[in-house]
Amino acid sequence: MKTLTAILLLFTLTCSAQKLTSKKIEIYKTFSGVVYEIDTLTLSNKQVGMLLMTNEDAYREFKIARNKATISSILGFSSGLLVAVPLVTAVAGGQPEWLLAAGGGALFLASIPFSSSSKGHALTAIELYNSELSASHQRVKPTLYFTGTSASLVIRF
Repeated sequence: MKTLTAILLLFTLTCSAQKLTSKKIEIYKTFSGVVYEIDTLTLSNKQVGMLLMTNEDAYREFKIARNKATISSILGFSSGLLVAVPLVTAVAGGQPEWLLAAGGGALFLASIPFSSSSKGHALTAIELYNSELSASHQRVKPTLYFTGTSASLVIRF
């Protein structure tokens, strides 16, 4: 009886440990970028990067996504600044340089492909990570066999 209790306890601990380590990351595309979640917990880019370090391909893809998001942010901020300077000058009554606004618009248009590419790479990285989790996720299949007056428990991983 004690061995059966010990086996059932070991089986329960194994199943619960697998549930804790095999949580999938969910990704949602938003206008400003992407949002990462595990269950209902929102993760930052740094936390997702730390989770993805276990899968080399996913981490490499995530680094590409992060670099492209940085480039997109820099271009977007610069374009906003270049558009704002002539507008503020015009409101203040000065002679605005509209070529700066045109340059800002060009930078904004240049940032759009980086932003969409960043979202795509992030999605690919999360898909790689989640597929590796489901592939390495061991499904425990307990089977109880009765033969005559004995019983045996077979646990397959």
